[in-house]
Parts: sequence; structure tokens; C-alpha cells
Amino acid sequence: MTSPSLVWFRDDLRLADNPALRAAVDRGEPVVAVYVLDEASDGIRPLGGAARWWLHHSLASLSERLEERGSQLVLRRGRAAEAIRALAEETHAGAVFWNRRYGGPEREIDAGIKAALRDDGLTVASFAASLLHEPWTVTTGSGTHYSVFSPFWRACLALPAPRAPLPEPRSIDGPRTRPASDALDGWGLLPTTPDWAGGLRETWEPGEPAARRRLKQFLAEDLPAYGRARDEPSAGATSLLSPRLRWGELSPFTVWHEAVNVDGAGRFLSELGWREFAWHTLFHAPDLATTNLRREFDAFPWPPLDPSLLDRWEHGETGIPLVDAGMRELWHTGYMHNRVRMVAASFLVKNLLIDWRLGEQWFWDTLVDADGANNPFNWQWVAGSGADAAPYFRIFNPELQAKKFDPEGVYIGRWAGDAPTRPIVDLGETRRAALAAYDVVKRAPRDEG
Repeated sequence: MTSPSLVWFRDDLRLADNPALRAAVDRGEPVVAVYVLDEASDGIRPLGGAARWWLHHSLASLSERLEERGSQLVLRRGRAAEAIRALAEETHAGAVFWNRRYGGPEREIDAGIKAALRDDGLTVASFAASLLHEPWTVTTGSGTHYSVFSPFWRACLALPAPRAPLPEPRSIDGPRTRPASDALDGWGLLPTTPDWAGGLRETWEPGEPAARRRLKQFLAEDLPAYGRARDEPSAGATSLLSPRLRWGELSPFTVWHEAVNVDGAGRFLSELGWREFAWHTLFHAPDLATTNLRREFDAFPWPPLDPSLLDRWEHGETGIPLVDAGMRELWHTGYMHNRVRMVAASFLVKNLLIDWRLGEQWFWDTLVDADGANNPFNWQWVAGSGADAAPYFRIFNPELQAKKFDPEGVYIGRWAGDAPTRPIVDLGETRRAALAAYDVVKRAPRDEG
């Protein structure tokens, strides 16, 4: 009797440069590939609507590619600890492999599963696949983790170069008897009543093949202008790789090695470093989405919430053209240009005086690239409460930002040509109110937690 190898796919929906899959193929036994939709385990944050849409299509692509190579993708739903052990028992698996996750609850779940499977006599191994450097390998001279990006990235660059990507398996032998699998359509990941995903379908093609095409296109056509034009939302100079990295359709190792020798790649690679910094921060602060990293911000005097202001921000009806353009781009495409993300976030937190956690939750639900590290990390950066945060008194003026980065109004005209033109708040008055509120934080005892 054979003892198949189980490969547990998570945020690594690819065949190329997948160390867990490579280990299973190299073991020489049939391979059972599985994805578990875990919305039940303690601490696991349910996916937002846009993320669920992307997941559906990326899983469909992965399933098709596995079938082409002689295997299948088994879909199971429920607590991962139960689903993985049950499938290992059903298939008489001799080994289970996966690529590591870095959120606190995810690490606890994985550690428990690893211990249980080893007690059952199985070989279990996990691999580094989604970060260039493991969070425990980048430390200060005193052995602590970094809280400022520049020295963090210098330390990363001083380490040995990231490993080379692993080749994609040419064939993957599946088990003689196929395990039972859920139907992907039965998971209800796609919106139906109403179907609000038309703009997402127009904008994106999820899946590993499309991700690799986009990487090659970006390196050939857009990277030369990246450093100069990346802040201009109408320039089309950004990589659009963030959802590909979030879902693991591309590995950071592949992106690094294909970009590193291209002229002008340094600025782009530092953005890959910023992604690393966010994940390293989450590793050391698992409650990043709910708790201020700089604990003195717990004293910030948020006023009572006006739901109408939040609603008008969410739907791009603030009367601030650049903010409204960004929020409407987000609603239509599941994506927003990074410069505009900062402006829209600053407006919510510092002009509307609405808690950053409410904005983070809206982005979590509407971004196709929202992940457990970058989304809250960047919101805390804008709010001033996070690692290497922008000072709270740095308040983006959306009118000046529009003049600087969209001087011809191309971006605003595309997304907010019919938006309201009367601002819901006065930018000057709300800026002064935000600075007055920050005075409370400055007087609070300093405790980094």
C-alpha cells in the first residue's frame, strides 16, 4: 500500500516555487493536494467579500493546473485541525507538507496540527515560501525586532541573497482512488444577490498563469518608469502584483530574482521589503488589526461616530475629488492606487476623526489584496500609531495631493467625474481639530506595549 504525501495549500496557490509541493513530489509517493476553507478555528479572521471572489477564481485555476499534471485539488471546509487529520487518515498519508504562515492564530493552529500528526507517526515538514526572510532571522544588534523600516531593509540586504525559485513540477502523480472533495461552487464565495463583482471581472484574471504574465509585462514595460511615476495614479506605472503576492500566485523569490538585475529595480524591490516589514511586524504583534502598536494612541479621544460620514467616505461621496476617486476605484475594481490609499486613509482618520480600525475593516472587505499584515500595518502607519509611522501631524491635504500627482485631473475624471463637489467637512478646520486631539496623545504616558 502506498503512503501518499499531503500538500496543504494556503496562501500559496501556485505550482512554481512551492517548496511544500516540491517536497511531496520528491518523496516519490502519490500527492494529495488539499485546500481547507477554515472559517471556524479560533482567531481566524473571515475573508472579506473581494478576497472571497479572488480566492474562488484562484482555486479554480490551481485545480485546473493540477488536473493537467495528473493530480486534483481536494477541497474541504471547517476547522483545519480536523480536516487535515481526517484527510490524512482517509488517504493513509505518510507525510504532510505545507508552507508557513505568520499570523499568531495560524501559527498556533499549525503547531498543533504538526504535533498531532507526528504523534500519529507521520512525517511533517513546513517551509519558507511567502517571505524572503523569516521573521526571526532579521534582528537588531541587541536581538530585538526592528520598528523602523530603513534599518530593517538594510539588515535584509546585508543577509545572503534570497534563495533561487524552485522549478514547477512537470507531473504530479495523484492517488489511485480520489478523495472526496467539496464542490467549489458550493462554497458560496462569489456574490450573487446582488452580483457586485462586474468591475472585478473586468479588471482581474486570478491564477498563477495570469500572475506570471503580469510580472513579465511589468518588468518589460513599466519598471523603467516605476521610480518616477509610481505616485501618479493615472500613469499605470505600478506593478499590480499585490494580489498575486497576497494569494501566493507568485512567490517573492520569483519576483526578486526576475527583477533584481533590471535597471532601476531598487525602488520597486524596497516595496517588496515594505511588505516583508509588515509581515515581520505582524509576527511580533499578532493583534495588529485591533491594537495600536504605539500604546499611547489608546488615549486618542475619538469623537462619537457619525455613521453618515463613514458611509459617505465608503461610497466616495465626500466632495473631496481625490478621495472620492479612490473610494470609487476601490468599489469597482477591488483595488486602489497606493498614493490614493494613503490620502483616503488620512482623510478618514485625520479629517473625519474616525478610528483607523473602521477604515481597515472596509478595506479588508473591499480589497482583493487585503491580507492580515499589510492592511492593518499600513492603516496604523497612516494613523501614526504603528511601526515607523508617519507622524500624526503629517496630514495629507487631498487637494494639494491632487494638484501634485493628478494635475490634469485624469484619474479624478475617470473615477469621480460625477461625484459631489461640496466637501462634507472643512479641511482646515478638521486639521486643527485633529492636531488638538493629538495633543492628548502627546501628553499620554509612553508605553510601547
